[in-house]
Amino acid sequence: MSIASSPPAAAVNSKGRVLFASLIGTTIEFFDFYIYATAAVLVFPHLFFPSAEPTTAMLQSFATFAIAFFARPIGAAIFGHYGDRIGRKATLVAALMTMGLSTVAIGLLPTYESAGVVAPMLLALCRLGQGLGLGGEWGGAVLLATENAPPGKRAWYGMFPQLGAPIGFICATGSFLILSDVLTDEQFFAFGWRLPFVASALLVFVGLYVRLKIHETPAFQKAIERHERVEVPIVEIFARHKAHLLAGTFGAMATFVLFYLMTTFVLSWGTGPLGFARSTFLPIQMLGVVFFGLAIPVSAVLADRYGSRAMLLAATLGIALFGFLFHPLFGAGTTGSVVAFQIVGFALMGLTYGPLGTALSELFPTKVRYTGASLTFNLGGIVGASLAPYIATRLATDHGLAAVGYYLSAAALITLVALALSPRSKAGAD
Repeated sequence: MSIASSPPAAAVNSKGRVLFASLIGTTIEFFDFYIYATAAVLVFPHLFFPSAEPTTAMLQSFATFAIAFFARPIGAAIFGHYGDRIGRKATLVAALMTMGLSTVAIGLLPTYESAGVVAPMLLALCRLGQGLGLGGEWGGAVLLATENAPPGKRAWYGMFPQLGAPIGFICATGSFLILSDVLTDEQFFAFGWRLPFVASALLVFVGLYVRLKIHETPAFQKAIERHERVEVPIVEIFARHKAHLLAGTFGAMATFVLFYLMTTFVLSWGTGPLGFARSTFLPIQMLGVVFFGLAIPVSAVLADRYGSRAMLLAATLGIALFGFLFHPLFGAGTTGSVVAFQIVGFALMGLTYGPLGTALSELFPTKVRYTGASLTFNLGGIVGASLAPYIATRLATDHGLAAVGYYLSAAALITLVALALSPRSKAGAD
């Protein structure tokens, strides 16, 4: 008598492995991304655009900084396609390798002095690679966490990849701060700035090892079993989920504007017109980022209790009000006022960033979720962050710091409208 064998049970990821894999990957990705942002202020204007006067050189450096944001939706579409077609795991590994190789290459580039105009061209190319990699990384990391989450814990699980942002920022800023302390300015500009870029290779190996040990998410396994996968996910997004895409894009706008004002622009203005030394200002930023990290789990607890959209609405209202404190706190230029400015601004950043990944992933069904969540996040980066340092520098130079605050408040109002009008979540359809 033959006995029919039952199909093998799907491999299950352990809680610790899932959360660590989602956290370590985004930490590495954001470390790579932020060392570029820091170098775009401190290094690249001098070594890659030295022929221009200081303000123009800074703006040219910010222009290369913006390239990655326009590359990120392309990366989201490419990696999202394979993430929704062949699986989260393989796509996450490929995205991490793309980001890592591009970052290491930046640390090996020739400068303008030795290569002329080829140097900034190569810098722009590597920045493009960073954007492509991060465009595919973030969405997959969020789905790895949220699609493994038990009922009632989706926001809590979804905040772990978000914690990669403050951790990556602290590591990136800390590395430049340490180098500034142990090296002279001549040594720093000669070779020191390259060390964080090259050293990121070690972090990439760790991230790859961890991610190769995980299994596919239960939600994606069910999509395979139900034959729900679509041929071209991005076509499905634009055909059936345009309203969700639009709402998610502008729903993320204020988060991006706030973050890149609080980091790139504030670093540039603080070490420029406000007259702070780099060694003084970087620790102040790091203190602010600690509050960024502390606020993320708080926002996750509240989001699981009241809903991700409700948490985002409350945080965005706070951002709109914070815009009016931009000039009184940051513009005062004292150490105490700048510290208070950083703490308040970064705490608000944590409250809005923590539930963002969960909220965006909930907008789309499993079969197109990698593509949809990645596109909304990265399109939000274009409208919110790509030109934020450039616009803020222009506004501050021509109209004063108060205008930068009004810019932030206006972005928050747009996000409030987008969140209030966003369509019903698709997550429950799974």
